[in-house]
Amino acid sequence: MKVRYEDLGLISFREAWDYQEKLFQQIIRQKTGMESVPEERKALAGHLLFCEHPHVYTLGKSGAERNLLITEEMMQKKRISFFRINRGGDITYHGPGQLVGYPILDLDAFHLTIRRYIHVLEEAVIRTLDFYGVNGERLEGATGVWLDPHTFPRKICAIGVRASRNVTMHGFAFNINTDLSFFQFINPCGFTNKGSTSLQKETDIPGDMIQVKKLLLAHLAELIGFVPVE
Repeated sequence: MKVRYEDLGLISFREAWDYQEKLFQQIIRQKTGMESVPEERKALAGHLLFCEHPHVYTLGKSGAERNLLITEEMMQKKRISFFRINRGGDITYHGPGQLVGYPILDLDAFHLTIRRYIHVLEEAVIRTLDFYGVNGERLEGATGVWLDPHTFPRKICAIGVRASRNVTMHGFAFNINTDLSFFQFINPCGFTNKGSTSLQKETDIPGDMIQVKKLLLAHLAELIGFVPVE
C-alpha cells in the first residue's frame, strides 16, 4: 500500500489541524461510500505529515486544564498558543526543534488495531533513537517513548491519537532540538513526577532534523508496511 508523505515545515498548529481534519474526513467518506474514490487514489491508504509548530500547548479531550501551569497573560507574553483538541491523552507542548508526525491512515488496510498501531509508532521512534546510541523504552501505563523509565523517567516522544472507523489522525511529537524550558509550564501528559528530554540533550549534539526525518520515515514505512510517495 502507498501512503502520501508531506513535509510541511514550520506551520501553525491550527493550519496543520485543519489540513489533517480535511484528509481524515476525506478518508472516512471514501471508506463509508459517501464519496467515490478517484482512480489515482485507490492504492493510497492514507497520508503522513511531518512538521514543526510555533510554540503551542495542546490539551487532549480527557485532559485536565489544571495541568497548564501558566496564565493566559504569560502565554501571550511568550507567544504561546493553546488549543483543546480531540485526541487522546492530556497536555503536551509543541515547538520549533520538535518533529511532529501526523499519520492519517486507514488501519484496516494494514490489519492494525489501535493498540498495535501505537506500539508501532513507539517502535519506530525507539529504532531511530538506537541509531544515535540512545536507549528508548516503553513505560507501562504511559504511552510514548521514555529514557530510563524505571529510575529517572523522562519522555522524549509523546503520542496522542484520535481514531474513527479505524482511521487515525494526530500522532507523535519527538523532541530533537526542542527548547525544554517550555515543559516547565505544564505537567506533561498529566505527570508531575516525570521529566522531558530531547535528542540534543541526551547526546550533547544538535540533532540533524533532515536525517532524523529520513530514519523515522523509513522505520514507519517498514513497520506499518507502506511505500511512501510524494
